[in-house]
Parts: sequence; structure tokens; C-alpha cells
Amino acid sequence: MTSQWVAMMLLISSVYSGRVLWKMKERAINVQEETVRELLTMNTDTTLRPVEGDIRQPLDHFNRRNTRTFPQRFFINEAYWKHPHGPVFLYIGGEGPLSEFSVLAGHHVTMAKQQGALLVALEHRFYGRSIIPGGLEPQNLQYLSSQQALADLAAFHQHISQKYNLTYRNIWISFGGSYAGALSAWFRGKFPHLVYGAVASSAPVQAKLDFSSYTTVVGRSLMDESVGGSEKCVKAVWEAFAAVEAALLRGEETQVGKDFSCCETPKSLEDQTELLRSLADIFMGTVQYNEEVGLLTIARLCSIMTNQSKAYVEGKEAYDRLVRLAAIYRTMEKETCLEVSYEKSILDLNTTTHVSSGYRQWFYQTCTEFGFYQTCEDATCPFSRMMNLQTEIQLCPLLFSIPQHTLPSNIAFTNLYYGGDQPQTQRVLYVNGDTDPWMALSVVRNGTNKDKHRAILIHSSAHCADMNPTRARDRASLLQARQEIESLVEAWLKNAAQEHMI
Repeated sequence: MTSQWVAMMLLISSVYSGRVLWKMKERAINVQEETVRELLTMNTDTTLRPVEGDIRQPLDHFNRRNTRTFPQRFFINEAYWKHPHGPVFLYIGGEGPLSEFSVLAGHHVTMAKQQGALLVALEHRFYGRSIIPGGLEPQNLQYLSSQQALADLAAFHQHISQKYNLTYRNIWISFGGSYAGALSAWFRGKFPHLVYGAVASSAPVQAKLDFSSYTTVVGRSLMDESVGGSEKCVKAVWEAFAAVEAALLRGEETQVGKDFSCCETPKSLEDQTELLRSLADIFMGTVQYNEEVGLLTIARLCSIMTNQSKAYVEGKEAYDRLVRLAAIYRTMEKETCLEVSYEKSILDLNTTTHVSSGYRQWFYQTCTEFGFYQTCEDATCPFSRMMNLQTEIQLCPLLFSIPQHTLPSNIAFTNLYYGGDQPQTQRVLYVNGDTDPWMALSVVRNGTNKDKHRAILIHSSAHCADMNPTRARDRASLLQARQEIESLVEAWLKNAAQEHMI
């Protein structure tokens, strides 16, 4: 792997609520895919070129009367496989398009080289190209669920096993990050005869309607001096959002719109909430991917929010710093203005023709399975109380005719079906960074007896950071965590080999 490749790797698989966060994710994925294409063009080693294909999957695995199918995209990398008995490393796709990157770079690829593994990756149904015509219509979205996705993985396991004449000696290990990390853990739990072990990075295995603990962790991370935060920083964030709210309450929405270069004046309460959500997303995204993605880091963000200068007007320091931060974000994301129209947001979510982003699909899954609504319902939230649960869940009936009162039961079923954050599974390794807000819904403590090695909590590390290739600037805690993951995966493979010899 070239040094340019390693330097520009962006492993993004995550769960988002706000529009700004989703745009940040899309841009990162676009950079990632363009990098992969350029490097594949320059690389003359044909062994590094993955096999791409489609498998015909049942649209509904649980209803034999439904004979409809859809094409599900996959990638295979045979370059490191010790044929014929080498292990199989399964990379699970999440809530977005899958690319060649899934089998060409990342920590799981590094381990595949070490262990002589066959690398395979499967795109999630209804994301990317793995979707039927009209797939975003409500009548077809009913076939989008984590349970159907796990059945897809089981069918894919059979397809690969037949294609490569695999036997019980070919040990499968699954890998995934964020939502796909939860799928990795759940696949091991529901199909333990198919995967011997699973690595679940930043995996929110506990569904939750009001995910206010997300913003609580964001505030805590902004205070963490080990990553460049401080109490002064959090105080400045509090003051800035309070100042924006106060200006809006005084009827100064025109000036606020100009200050933050909004695409339209935030006149309605819904537009003002959208503005505050977008501003909060800048902080949330920075914390979630601290030192992993983009130019903003907690250290730089806090430097901006706490820097005192004569250029700031007395009494408006925090407000003006937030204005500056928003301008830096727009420059980074190449946005001429900040979109705050609630009506446009609804139109974007309600489109049934654009499938590449996955925004509509994911919001559907939050309504039917997970919740994950990042609110400011908790008093420790450093942003605006206008970011409440009601503003999030009102979209479920509006977009998908899913009654609000059904959401708690949907989420309760998910936790009952999979076990929440108290899973009764073995050989699942949960990896989290302690600055990552998603750790609040994952497993961060080791179990006992046979399950005593099930959790790694990485100090000063962000969302899915362990999945990225090693870089020179990586913290010692992250390097050590990758070594621990490698040791455990190696131990799994050795144990499996011994079990099969008996």
C-alpha cells in the first residue's frame, strides 16, 4: 500500500441525524472513493484489483411467497488468501454505498495480510446500488431492516462458500464499524455457526429513542484536555448558543441569517431549530471524528471558540466566534451558504428518486428500529434546548406514515431481539474510543469467565478510528488497541483450528 494511500484513507461508516453531519459524511466518502480510483489507476499490481459482482437476494427472506429479488453488490480481494484453507474476513457494509476500499485498505486488510485471509465485503440492502427500482417508496422500504440484512449476510456466506469450495476449515471473522459494527456483533449472535468471531467497532448495539447521552459525551469530550478541550471551551459553546437563541428571540433573525450566511432567513421556528441543529452538527461531527477526518479537530475548534481578540465586540465574543467557526466549516465543505430551510430538509428526505446518499433510508430505519435521535433533552447538553425529541420523531409519520406512538415499541423490540448492551454472545470484540459519543450505546466493559476479553476502550480515540490504517500521527493508545485486536483475532483463528482438529 502506498504512503499516499495510507495518508488519505477515510474510513466512514456511521450514524447521523443532522443534515450537516450527513453532508460531511458524503463529502468524506466522495474523497475516499476518488482516492481509491486514482490509486488503482496508478497501481500496476493486478492482484490488488478486487473482484466486483452482484448476488441475487430475496427481497423478503421471511416470506417464501414473495419471489421478488434484488441485486446486492459485493467485492472480493484474493491477493492475500492462503488457498485453500485460509480464513475469510467479512467486511459488512452499513448505511451508505460500498466501495473497493472495503477490501483494499483498513486494519482488517492489514490483518488479512498477516493471517492469509480471503477478503469479502457486502453492501447493505437498499443502499448504494443494492436496491430495486422504486426502492425508496414506503411500500418497498418495509423490506429494509437489520434482520433482512443479517439474512443477506447468511446467503452471501453460502454464495462465497460455494464459489470458493470453502469448508469448515475456512474460519470466518466479521468486521464492521458503527451501524455495521452492530451488524457484525448481531451476525455472530444470530448465526454463530457461520462466523467464529466478530469485531464490532463503535457499534451502537443498544437502540434508544432519546439519544441525549450523545450530546452529553460531546460536551465531556470538549472538556477533555488530553484531546485539546477545556472547561473554558465548553463554557464558550454554551454562551455562543445562548447568544444565538437570544438574538432569535429578540426578532433579529434577519441579522442572524446574514451573520451565519444562511441560504435563507430563518424566520420560522422550524428554520431556527434547523439553524441551531446545523451549528451543533459542526461540533458533534468534529468530536465524533476527532483527528480522523477533516481539518477540524477538538483542539482547533476549542482554539477558535476560546481565542480572545480585540476584533470581537464586547459582549458578543462567543457569538462572533461561532460565526467564525461556521464560516470555516463552509469553506472546508465548499458550501456558499448554510442551508437552514426546514421545508427543503423535508423535501430532501421525501425524495424517492435519489438513492446514493442513503439519507432517507437511514431515517426510515431510525423510525422502525433504532431511534438514535441526538437531542438536547439532557441538562448537560452544551447546545440548544430547541433540539428536542419532538422535532425529530414528528418526521416519522410525515415521511413514512409511521405513528409516533409506535416508536418506543419498535426500539424495545430491537433491544429484546438483539440483547441491547447486555448481549449473551461470545467471541464478539467491541472496540470504542472514549471521546466518541456513540460509545454510550455500545459495550465498553469486559465480561467474566469465557467472555472476559470482549471490550477495548481506547483513550482519546474517536469513532471507528481503530478501523483505519496505521498513520505516523496515531496516538500510542490507538496503536496498542490495534495490536490487541490483532492478538485476539489471531487467538480466535488458532483456537478454531485446534477445535476442528479434535
